[in-house]
Amino acid sequence: MNMQLATGNQAAGHSMSIAGEANRHARGSISGIYPITPQTEIVEYVAKFPFSKGRVIPVESEHSAMGVCIGASLNGARAFTASSSNGLAYMAENVMVAAFYRLPIVMAAVNRTLGPPWNIWADQGDSLMFRDFAWVQLYCDSNQDVADTTLLAFRLAEDPRVLLPVMVCMDAFIVSHTSMEIELASQEQADRYLPPCEIPHHLDPAHPVTVGGMAFPQETLTHRMDLDQAIRQVPAVLEEHRAHFNEVFGREVSGAVSAYRTEDADQIFIASGTISLTLKDVVDERRQKGEKIGMIRIKMFRPFPTAEIARLCRNVEKIGVLDRNYSAGTGGIFWQEIRAALQGRGGHLVQGYLTGVGGGDVVPDAVREVVADLKQRTEAGDPVWKGIDQ
Repeated sequence: MNMQLATGNQAAGHSMSIAGEANRHARGSISGIYPITPQTEIVEYVAKFPFSKGRVIPVESEHSAMGVCIGASLNGARAFTASSSNGLAYMAENVMVAAFYRLPIVMAAVNRTLGPPWNIWADQGDSLMFRDFAWVQLYCDSNQDVADTTLLAFRLAEDPRVLLPVMVCMDAFIVSHTSMEIELASQEQADRYLPPCEIPHHLDPAHPVTVGGMAFPQETLTHRMDLDQAIRQVPAVLEEHRAHFNEVFGREVSGAVSAYRTEDADQIFIASGTISLTLKDVVDERRQKGEKIGMIRIKMFRPFPTAEIARLCRNVEKIGVLDRNYSAGTGGIFWQEIRAALQGRGGHLVQGYLTGVGGGDVVPDAVREVVADLKQRTEAGDPVWKGIDQ
């Protein structure tokens, strides 16, 4: 085992680098990079890596960083980058283009609050603003999860049944800058896990084509339907590549949804990212007191795992959703998705809680307050803000 002390940023940088190197016998790898707190360590790691057949291209903006990746991927290279917060916002146009061109680019998104006012702490609003952009979105809860999910992301993105970009998300500082002892993959393992990157529609000088030309409404409709069909393949394809990951690395990488102590639960709490680790401890604490509560961790936000959520919640009356994000005038974004997933599937009470918005700490006491609030409820209400000074 290759156990090392590493931050989440270092874990992402390592996995991206060895994934790029694994394509050295094909068309190589390219990374367009531009630093932004708290993602900078990732691009620093990648920039120092001695690629055999690859280039790291520093550019003047996040928009250009994704532009480099688009150009590289259109030419058949394995492409990857990283960004955060307002850098992601500046990149937005090209984030959309990458998906609509069906390019299997992998991007590490270190979730940081969008400004102004300027804030460098964790909030998922930056990546979630792309929820309709046809990117697969995976939210990690630990440094090990970042390291493993990044490698899985390349295998998933480049699968010919998918061919869509993948965003690997982690909480700023809580994961990105915190060191943990984790198992980092070796180059030999990455070589075995990742086949050569084959992009069937890559540019060929012998057969020139126009990319991104004008399309009429019917052509655009067909294009969107193709995107929809591709992203609906993701859950099954993800499970295939998770199984292969276990064969190569000897450990499991978490799937789209993880259920914990839900079998006999009469209340279920749902979270993503690092909040789910704190929630798990509170679930254990309450179970010791005889309370039948369970939890669901959502890792894959896009495509949303509607069927699995409905299955896990089918016998539960009360559901609490903890969101580290906010949609103006509506509430938490995961909460909205959960309500939509359960629409018409029974009389669930689904209550939303806004926790850690803007980067506030979500400590066990905050989760205990959520548990107590849901327990006494007879009907759902407006989203409940937690962490506001009274």
